[in-house]
Amino acid sequence: MRITGLDILHVDGGFSVFSYLKVTTDAGLTGWAEFSGHETIPGHLREMKRRIAGADPCDLAALDAVLFTYQRHHPAGSVGRAIGAVMNACLDIKSKAAGLPVHALLGGAVRRRIPLYWSHCGLFRVRFADLFETIIGKPPIRTLDDLKAAGREVADAGFRALKTNLIRFDSGTAATYSPGIGRSTLVGHPELNIDPAILRAFTDQIEALRDGAGPDVEIAFDLNCNFRPEGYRKLARAAEPFDLMWLEIDMLDARALASLRASTTTPIASLEKIMRRHTLRPYLEREAVDVAIIDAQWTGVWESVKMAHMLDAYEINVAAHNSAGPLGARMSAHFCAAIPNFRIMEHEVDAVPWAAGLLEPPNLIESGEFVIDDGPGWGAEVDEEAARAHPATDRPEEKLL
Repeated sequence: MRITGLDILHVDGGFSVFSYLKVTTDAGLTGWAEFSGHETIPGHLREMKRRIAGADPCDLAALDAVLFTYQRHHPAGSVGRAIGAVMNACLDIKSKAAGLPVHALLGGAVRRRIPLYWSHCGLFRVRFADLFETIIGKPPIRTLDDLKAAGREVADAGFRALKTNLIRFDSGTAATYSPGIGRSTLVGHPELNIDPAILRAFTDQIEALRDGAGPDVEIAFDLNCNFRPEGYRKLARAAEPFDLMWLEIDMLDARALASLRASTTTPIASLEKIMRRHTLRPYLEREAVDVAIIDAQWTGVWESVKMAHMLDAYEINVAAHNSAGPLGARMSAHFCAAIPNFRIMEHEVDAVPWAAGLLEPPNLIESGEFVIDDGPGWGAEVDEEAARAHPATDRPEEKLL
């Protein structure tokens, strides 16, 4: 079997873009992968296509070794995500050729119901308030009382955990605070200092969500890369009375992250941007995290499973990063089903109305759990007609091969 076609399809996700790679073969089998980075990944795929064209998609080890030559000088970032997309689509093909679900090729399902946490609780309802009112049909968040109501919504839907990001209400209006990643105001950038108002906003937000969600819903807080170690230490200590599920931090210095972990009783989660075993090792050697976060869409399920087994040797459990659309969630669920050291999987509940219809069959979520099936490959196909009915306006579909 040989790869004969590479096609890219971008779908309007409302406050995001769902991007799909379609790999076709001379045997009539098609593999799909979702990827994030619609502005950059296609360029890398164009560069890689000469190595992909004519390759056997079932020779995953050989394909991974060849594509890693592109990543050797760029061990993370968009190059790695492009490789992950190719590997995920080929894993779908190989599983279909065998008539098996992806999780069977990974060794079988350790679990068939994947516990989820409600991701970005409050964040998008602040940043895209108008979209939620006019298209999604859910209440926007403008006050701490609105945030409290969102916490109740999480509990009522049967989720056992939620994750939120820093939101400030101290200016009279709700505003996200993420200077380190440029998704809101750049006030505070590039110094990334912390002040008492941020600490108050942090604890007020946790209290509102706890009041709304009740005592049995765990709360995780994602601080991304918005502070220096000094600020993270203050926030971690302020979080200690709330018994968070974890405090999530993106920090490239393994020693600084390990020092932070040692300074607090709040569990520390990190590593979503670490995309190969090679770059994972320093964090393990320094005992830098309580929970390791792996993105199987970015890294590729093939490599992600190897990273999970490496983490298992260090007694560290894995939480799946999954800020993605419906196919990305399904890909992540197969990864989570197959690894022994699983913690919980991220899930984007807030979505545009047409998101669920992009897959056939659609994903099954019951009582805050993703239910895995035994359909071949990912167990679902992208509905191209439904996808093309909602194109991303700034990014046309492309045929690379």
